[in-house]
Amino acid sequence: MGAGRFIAAGLVAGVATAFARRKLDEKVAEGGLGGPSTWTRTNHRGEPISLLEGPAVTAGLVAGAAVGGGNAPGATAFATAAAGAFGLVDDLAEDTSVRTKGLKGHLGALKEGHLTTGGLKVLGISGSALLAAAVGTRRSGGAFGHLVDVGLNGALIGGTANLINLFDLRPGRALKAGAAASLPFMLGGAGATGAVLGASAAAAPGDLGEKDMLGDGGANALGALVGSQIAFGAPRALRWAALAGVVGLMLASEKVSFSKVIAGNEWLNKVDMLGRRPAEPAVGPEPAVEPEPPVEPVETRDEVSTGSTTGTPPGA
Repeated sequence: MGAGRFIAAGLVAGVATAFARRKLDEKVAEGGLGGPSTWTRTNHRGEPISLLEGPAVTAGLVAGAAVGGGNAPGATAFATAAAGAFGLVDDLAEDTSVRTKGLKGHLGALKEGHLTTGGLKVLGISGSALLAAAVGTRRSGGAFGHLVDVGLNGALIGGTANLINLFDLRPGRALKAGAAASLPFMLGGAGATGAVLGASAAAAPGDLGEKDMLGDGGANALGALVGSQIAFGAPRALRWAALAGVVGLMLASEKVSFSKVIAGNEWLNKVDMLGRRPAEPAVGPEPAVEPEPPVEPVETRDEVSTGSTTGTPPGA
């Protein structure tokens, strides 16, 4: 039964992701949904990259979760869809002139009475995660124990949604992180793992080829599905351990660059670079040429050209 759910969820998620991506591309190319400019960003190479992967992956994950069964397929699909929707709002409506970075920054803005799109995302994903947990958590023991379980599961779903998004800084990294986080919990949710792998496989060529990016929408949806898989399928002790790991990594991200840690570890760097385009070759300085002395002293001014580059995907 588990193998059947795994295969069915993977196939449905992969097909739905590819189908949604193609249809969205056709719609945007015709000028719909705000047109290409709404969905195009600039990557770290200065090249255009599309955000359409995010909603396509969300659609695939929701479809895969719905057919994958498990302990709470409806609650899992809802949490995934809600996380994708709130993340997409942040992708498309973020005020880039006053970017607030990180969970700490968004919560700080909320304390000052300013609701950023990132703050709305935090509130929306947290609220929808708690609602999904309230619906999907099986009652075991007394009312207080059940309430604790609901809070634990809601925190796991919302926290994992945010954590996977923190990895969406390089091509394919968030997809790999989501798959790696899902596989250890396959016994408790084979359908969820199938959905993660199916959607990731369909999205990987565009993501690794630096044509597409998950953005907050896709990465938050991926994380919410993985978090739901753990919340609704793992024993309580394992869920507490998983939440401690999620919170620890989130706190660490406020002080430490994940990219630097990955680049500094041989094996993590190999996994991170797997399937990616090679880095641009370094261009060395041109050989120095001894200039002829001018007849008269001449004042010179360096010319500085300014431009706008994003370098990092939105929502990072």
